[in-house]
Amino acid sequence: MQGMELAHSLLLNEEAYSQLGEVQKAEFIFDWLRYLEKLLVATSRSDVREKQKTLVEQLLSLLNSSPGPPTRKLLAKNLALLYSIGDTFSVYETIDKCNDLIRSKDDSPSYLPTKLAAVVCLGSLYKKLGRILGNTFTDTVGNILKAMKSAESQGRYEIMLSLQNILNGLGAAATPCHRDVYKAARSCLTDRSMAVRCAAAKCLLELQNEAVFMWSTDLDSVATLCFKSFEGSNYDVRISVSKLLGTVLAKAIISKHPGTAASRQSIRRVSLEEVLELLGTGFLRGSSGFLRASGDMLKGTSSVSRDVRVGVTQAYVVFISTLGGAWLEKNFAAFLSHILSLVSQSHPKATQTQIDAVCSRRCVSFILRATVGGLLGEKAQIAAAKDICQAIWKLKKVMDAVMSDGNLETRLGSADVAASQHMLVCALQELGNLIHSLGTTAAPLLQDSSAGILDNVISVTLHPSISVRLAAAWCLHCIAVALPSYLTPLLDRCLERLTVLKSSPEAVTGFSFAVAALLGAVKHCPLGIPHGKGKIIMALAEDLLCSAAQNSRLSAQRTQAGWLLIAALMTLGPAFVSHHLARVLLLWKCVFPVSPKDLETEKSRGDSFTWQVTLEGRAGALCAIKSFVAHCGDLLTEEVIQHLLPPLPCTVDLLTQLSSILKTYGSPLKTPSVVYRQRLYELLILLSPETYEGNLSVILRELAADLTAPDIQVAASAFLLPPLCHQDDLLILSPLLQETDHRFIEEQLLLGSGIACGSLEYDPYSIYEKDVEGDSVPKPLPPMLSVTSSAVKLFGVVCAHVGEAQRLLVLEQLLDSVKHTKGARQQVVQLHVVSSVSSFLKYVAGSKGHLGPEEVRRPVLALVMGALESPSPLLRCAAAEAWARLAQVVDDGAFTAALAQVSFDKLKSARDAVTRTGHSLALGSLHRYLGGISSQHLNSCVGILYTLSQDSTSPDVQTWALHSLSLIIDSAGPLYYTHAEPTLSLIMMLLLNVPSTHAEVHQSLGRCLNALITTLGPELQGNSTSVSTLRSSCLLGCAVMQDNPDCLVQAQAISCLQQLHMFAPRHVNLSSLVSCLCEILLDNSVLVNLCSPYLLLRRAVLACLCQLVQREAAEVSEHAVMLAKNSREELTLDANIREVGLEGALLTLLDKETDQKLCHDIKETLNHMLTSMAVDKLSFWLKLCKDVLAASADFASVTCVDTMQEEEGDKGDDASVLTNRNDGRPHPFTNPRWATRVFAAECVCRIINQCENGHSAHFDVALAQEMKKKDSRNDFLVLHLADLIRMAFMAATDHSDQLRLSGLETLLVVIRRFAAIPEPEFPGHVILEQYQANVCSAWIASGVVSDLNDIRRVHQLLVASLTKIQVGKEALSHLYNESASTMEILAVLKAWAEVYIIAVERHKNHRQSLKTPACSEESIGNGSISPDGLLDLVHADLGTLSRLWLAALQDFALLTLPSEFASQLPVEGGAFYTAETSENAKLHYYNSWALILHATALWLTSTGFVVADPDEGAPNLSRPVTPTSMCQGSSSGPTVKSPEDVYTERFHLILGISVKFLCSLRSDATMESITACLHALQALLDVPWPRSKIGSDQDLGIELLNVLHRVILTRESPSIQLASLEVVRQIICAAQEHVKEKRRSAEVDDGAAEKETLPEFGEGKDTGGLVPGKSLVFATLELCVCILVRQLPGLNPKLTGSPGVKAAKPQMLSEDGSRLVSAALVILSELPAVCSPEGSISILPTVLYLTVGVLRETAVKLPGGQLSSTVAASLQALKGILSSPMARAEKSHTAWTDLLRSALTTILDCWDPDYFSLVDGTHQELDEVSLLTAITVFILSTSPEVTTIPCLQKRCIEKFKATLEIKDPMVQIKTYQLLLSIFQYPNPAVSYPYIYSLVSSIVEKLQEINRRKPEDTAELQIFQEGIKVLEALVAVAEEQHRSQLVACLLPILISFVLDEHALGSATSIMRNLHDFALQNLMQIGPQYSSVFKSVMASSPALKARLEAAIKGNQETVKVKTPTSKHTKNSGKSSSIQLKTNFL
Repeated sequence: MQGMELAHSLLLNEEAYSQLGEVQKAEFIFDWLRYLEKLLVATSRSDVREKQKTLVEQLLSLLNSSPGPPTRKLLAKNLALLYSIGDTFSVYETIDKCNDLIRSKDDSPSYLPTKLAAVVCLGSLYKKLGRILGNTFTDTVGNILKAMKSAESQGRYEIMLSLQNILNGLGAAATPCHRDVYKAARSCLTDRSMAVRCAAAKCLLELQNEAVFMWSTDLDSVATLCFKSFEGSNYDVRISVSKLLGTVLAKAIISKHPGTAASRQSIRRVSLEEVLELLGTGFLRGSSGFLRASGDMLKGTSSVSRDVRVGVTQAYVVFISTLGGAWLEKNFAAFLSHILSLVSQSHPKATQTQIDAVCSRRCVSFILRATVGGLLGEKAQIAAAKDICQAIWKLKKVMDAVMSDGNLETRLGSADVAASQHMLVCALQELGNLIHSLGTTAAPLLQDSSAGILDNVISVTLHPSISVRLAAAWCLHCIAVALPSYLTPLLDRCLERLTVLKSSPEAVTGFSFAVAALLGAVKHCPLGIPHGKGKIIMALAEDLLCSAAQNSRLSAQRTQAGWLLIAALMTLGPAFVSHHLARVLLLWKCVFPVSPKDLETEKSRGDSFTWQVTLEGRAGALCAIKSFVAHCGDLLTEEVIQHLLPPLPCTVDLLTQLSSILKTYGSPLKTPSVVYRQRLYELLILLSPETYEGNLSVILRELAADLTAPDIQVAASAFLLPPLCHQDDLLILSPLLQETDHRFIEEQLLLGSGIACGSLEYDPYSIYEKDVEGDSVPKPLPPMLSVTSSAVKLFGVVCAHVGEAQRLLVLEQLLDSVKHTKGARQQVVQLHVVSSVSSFLKYVAGSKGHLGPEEVRRPVLALVMGALESPSPLLRCAAAEAWARLAQVVDDGAFTAALAQVSFDKLKSARDAVTRTGHSLALGSLHRYLGGISSQHLNSCVGILYTLSQDSTSPDVQTWALHSLSLIIDSAGPLYYTHAEPTLSLIMMLLLNVPSTHAEVHQSLGRCLNALITTLGPELQGNSTSVSTLRSSCLLGCAVMQDNPDCLVQAQAISCLQQLHMFAPRHVNLSSLVSCLCEILLDNSVLVNLCSPYLLLRRAVLACLCQLVQREAAEVSEHAVMLAKNSREELTLDANIREVGLEGALLTLLDKETDQKLCHDIKETLNHMLTSMAVDKLSFWLKLCKDVLAASADFASVTCVDTMQEEEGDKGDDASVLTNRNDGRPHPFTNPRWATRVFAAECVCRIINQCENGHSAHFDVALAQEMKKKDSRNDFLVLHLADLIRMAFMAATDHSDQLRLSGLETLLVVIRRFAAIPEPEFPGHVILEQYQANVCSAWIASGVVSDLNDIRRVHQLLVASLTKIQVGKEALSHLYNESASTMEILAVLKAWAEVYIIAVERHKNHRQSLKTPACSEESIGNGSISPDGLLDLVHADLGTLSRLWLAALQDFALLTLPSEFASQLPVEGGAFYTAETSENAKLHYYNSWALILHATALWLTSTGFVVADPDEGAPNLSRPVTPTSMCQGSSSGPTVKSPEDVYTERFHLILGISVKFLCSLRSDATMESITACLHALQALLDVPWPRSKIGSDQDLGIELLNVLHRVILTRESPSIQLASLEVVRQIICAAQEHVKEKRRSAEVDDGAAEKETLPEFGEGKDTGGLVPGKSLVFATLELCVCILVRQLPGLNPKLTGSPGVKAAKPQMLSEDGSRLVSAALVILSELPAVCSPEGSISILPTVLYLTVGVLRETAVKLPGGQLSSTVAASLQALKGILSSPMARAEKSHTAWTDLLRSALTTILDCWDPDYFSLVDGTHQELDEVSLLTAITVFILSTSPEVTTIPCLQKRCIEKFKATLEIKDPMVQIKTYQLLLSIFQYPNPAVSYPYIYSLVSSIVEKLQEINRRKPEDTAELQIFQEGIKVLEALVAVAEEQHRSQLVACLLPILISFVLDEHALGSATSIMRNLHDFALQNLMQIGPQYSSVFKSVMASSPALKARLEAAIKGNQETVKVKTPTSKHTKNSGKSSSIQLKTNFL
């Protein structure tokens, strides 16, 4: 490790350097140079100058040590940097030295790196120092150009890049050399080496900045040169050269020419037409120029090579992008007509064959999509759409003119039809794409009648060309997806045209395509289409199929159309299809002959035309059934499968006959027969092989014949093989296989010249399929190709299912067919055969099957082995995969080892690249599928691959070997540790030495490094020397790759760094990583399409950012802003990042990106940043969102608001960097698309949610303002409320529906969060209907509104929507599926329910608050709404509402019935749904039933279930009456239900729905629905009638209790548990009422009879037994125990019953816990009343145990002697139990007495020290007051015999004595209060013993206080309470004792009275005492006058004192204000408060 540290110095540490080995030296140098680059910038000038001489020498000496490419680049950079910081004296010497090195005659390979390094150094020096170097540059350039003549490709590459740098540094000064450089670069632009072409393009791009001639005089030759350069180019060259060509052409148009007047004449201005003409030439004639083209044309030979056309296409895009969106907007019409003309008939070359036409169309579409879709904002796009529509209209007019020509022959053959067709296809597809991307913002475009878009598109549906008809249908599909409200009208219109124009062949196909395309759109439109459309389409399809035979001119079209409609109908899914299934199956059966014999007769009868129609029909039928199987899996029951099967054998029979039919009737049948095959194969792939078992062998034979048929000419490996290769292996092949932005056009190059790209006309049936990639048109391949790929797939399945003998036979047959063909055909056959075998192995491996006996391995092995050595790299790749799959399937170690050995031997002996690449990959694949093979194998594999990867003669071998090595590293895992170091040094050596022209080798190296980092994983965090060496090598490797010019290598570097950051975050330099990421992302984003042109690189950057911000969002954001601030001039970063930060830059990028995955990553990144930073940078984030949303605002109101806001902002957020925008600069976000705006609106909601977790001041104005004053940096959400509402409003009033919904969502969130906050101005109208009601209800419910008029406005909206839905399901709009109207109706009903619930709640709260008189006057005085105002508003509509609510609930109840009751459901559906859409409707009911249920229950409650027929009050509705609708009027026939029945039905409806929901709670049931459901039950049981129903039906009660028990067990939420307990309490009350009622009526009946004979009512009858499951009481007990034990585990006897566990110390419960326990105790205390006397005896022990247990567990001492809420509840419960009538009833009296005594004993035991024998002896933890109160409750509430038995009485008295001794004043006060109540007990047997035992000690206490004089209020209170006790005693005492007592009492009282002098100086406490004593004396004197007088007489001192006091008191009363009254009262009132209410 020392090595690396030693490299970090200013001068090279030569001593350390000399001691290293070869590879380490290179690493050391590279590390030192990297360090030096950072150090030079940071070091002071003088220090640099001091060491400059030595440094220059060291750097120049490195030139001679043959540095590798990355090293030389860095070396040159440092040299230039050194001179730019230090002195420049010696720079000339250095330049001369470099020039000498270049002139050197030494041509040996070892000297080459030195030469190259010198070239790079020169470039770097001139770039950095520029004009300082004066005139030396002419020599230098001359020298370099001379050297180029003899240079090899690497030299040419470096020279081009070096010249680019020289030109860059010198600028205009280099003019003398421009021509020379131009000449040299021209030759390089068509170089053999692709890397040189790219470098030349970069050099010329630099040159054109200054060289005017390139875009003026030489423009034509530059263009021709570029076209030549495209020939045989690769993707990189096309990107570089198209950038050059596009830029030069754009420059030609926009440049203002410099120079004098003289020079100006020589330069001609170039017009747009000329430029477009130039590009068009390239597109149409390629690089052949103008002269040769004519010769070619005469010969009629080849068309333009595809790579030229694709290159030119990209150049078009660069050209337009460079000119920019604004330019395009102005010149769109001219541009459009030029682009479309490229595929018009005036240029037959572009559309000579169908293949050419398809490819050219694709290029045109790409140009349009990239420019119109990428550059224009939404408004401009709408204008462009109108232009395109105009173009379509013009083309159509030309067409109509031709079509109206009467002569049919001339009509169809006309060139004009062909001429317009391709232009129309491109225009229609772009129009579709445009509208699709605009979404609902395109609404104004379609409403604009002058544009007439729909009419135009629909009229083109009749075009004679099938491609145009398909394109028009697709365009309609896009319109319907973008604007779902157009779906149904369009469908109707097309169906109507199809029916009317049934006799026109064009109309039949055109409109059937349109209908199919529209049906395909349904799945993208959540609201669907009306259900009835299915019937219409099905009927039409049948009609077309049946009438096909009537007119031969139409039979083919009608047949196709009929089946197409059926197939498309299937995509609507089971709900639509189930009704038509029987008819479809019947048609399917009829289309095929019944038996083989009928097939024979068919063959003999038909002619060519009938066969064409027949095959078309059968293929269509197969397609329809395939569509059915794919989309309606749920309907595939056994029964249906039995109906599907019969025709299958016949379909296969026909397959075998096809070849003979073809022979008979010739070529017209060729395509139909191929299509038939393909359809059959596709269907069979979907069905399981069991369904066609009988035909397996026939099918297999046909497949084998198909795959090796002699007539297949084209090897389409590019689409057959990729699915069979491993995705990762495709990376080493052509970059075309990787995802790029140009995939759409590059695909055609991949497929090779003879093959067309996919296009819709090849398979019209694909128009309704779900699209594979993104939103573009489906692109099915030509039938010849797709049949092959289906055959390959099916072969895998079938071959795995036939018998082994036959499998062997077929495989051998295939092997032979490969051997026996020759030349090009052999390649094709081999391709097909290997694909099939791969597919077979893949299937067997996937299904864990077996290959069969050993013989089967032989042919497979031979086939794969042959392919491993095939010249086609793709085939080798697929073969390597199959090789490994074979080993996986055979699954035998020896066999695998043998396979590996074969590869080893081949690799050792073979010298050719093909064998070496194939077998090296085979080794890697073996490891991938079989994990770590033995370590010896691993060693030999690694060894061989090391050797191969250093074979510098063949970059391909290096690439494949390294790729294979990366696979082995991945699969070996920890086994690989031993190889880690050597592998890493190999990777480093290659990274530093492989020329950068071999990018593919570097990419493989990157994969190896990545795999290695993953394998080492967290080990990389270690600190040992070996680990840190590994780690620094990894980091160094990443640095080398980051500097690589190839984008994919940079992407690898970034993902390696991402891995390193994951495993060893401390060692990755975050700031340099972030700056690197930002540079890539934003470097070029000024030009939309040129933001790093590599999609994979952008993806890597974002994936990395996304990971970084999860951990360190704030740091990443700061680094990005720092980078922007310090960025050097050469980095033209997006100007925005300085002001909108990385976040803003990402938002801008999000707006421009089209790639789904990238957009997803950008959103993720922004979300992570928002989550971690939004709260801290609130203004910043809100402003970002506001800018994005405001940028879209079309209406002026927002902008004027915006300026106001800006000023407010400046005042408030001085901390924010962002508010001070100077207005000169444009807006940071220009016209963001609607999707970006929707994202911004979602961000606003997220910010609000984030703030919820933050500081409370975010939602509190006062607090926020106060904190903002303290520190202006504080920022709170509430201060931005106006902004939030403004943003929500901008969004809610946009054109785009999605954005409107987001805006409303935001509004809802804002309303709900800020309801309690003073309200900013905020209008109450909201636009969209379905949300209208919701938002209104949210607004009313939030209580924001205090003005009745506001509420009235919103209420109007609600009433309007109610009126709309009352019309019923029939009259609602038929735009969407019926379930949509269900959704709307239910949304409105739910909103009303919400408002009604709120109104009732407020009314209830208000009534309660009126009971406390203090607040009522104020609330009414305010003039705010009386809470009944809202209720009154709702009241008007309640009649209607209640009926609709009940209907909705009934629907819900029907819909949720289990499937076995389906037959009993009403046929036509319910009140708000139709039977067909019940599945979809269910969802909507699920969303709204709970609130409707609650509201209905409240309404029924408010009527007390005793309202007359509901129709009387409400106006009669025009709702249709169905038999199911509940009791709606008497029209449902003669059976008029009695009101009693009606109520019972309603009651059971609500109860049934609730129980069904609660007893099977799904995991996704929301809290809201559960709570609403429980509240509904509570409301129901609030009134007597339902209670009587529950009370009288015990099973119902038990059922309910069990359900509630389950809810309590499964839902932890305290609110739900409390609500459940409330319902339980109501059930028990109902049961009590029932028992009382029965007892009462029995008493009335048997009034005369004796009491004893009364039958027992209540549970437990006469036996006292409670049966679990049949007993209400038992169920209740279970439930209460569950609640109690969960809160207080100590109550569980299982835990505490064992002797080891002593009771724990008491605990306080949480607030929720206390509430639950209290509620449970209330229920427990009610239970005895439900039982018979015997029953009560059986439950009493449990009830007492639990009640006393709660007391014991929670009796905690609280300050101030309060009782905890649970203790209070348990005492209350005890009191309830003890005073139960059962305790007195004869039958139960004795048992109760015993049990109650035991309970008392338990309580007394709690006190004993040994009860809490905890270690620390804390037995005094229990609260004495609680226990004493409990004892008192016992003494006072039970019959005397319980507590008067001596042993208990004695213990109780002791407790009181003991408590009186406790010092705590509060305890004493309580004790006195309790004694007072006992002493006053009327039964002397109870009270006397206490009086006798305790009075003396009380008196003593009081006398003691008397002596001491009380000092504080507590003592004062003790004294007062004591006196009260004595006074009470005086009252109770018998006459003879009374005088003694009074005699005790008086002296004490008198001692506290004061005379007037003392009174003046007394403390307030003494004064209080004086008042109290005096008052008491005044009362006692008159009451017991005799005693009083005698005492006074016996003690004159007392008498005198008393008189003085009375006199003094009268004086003071005169003087004083009545404050003393208050003080007198205080004693009293406090004693009142302290008396607990249990007694």
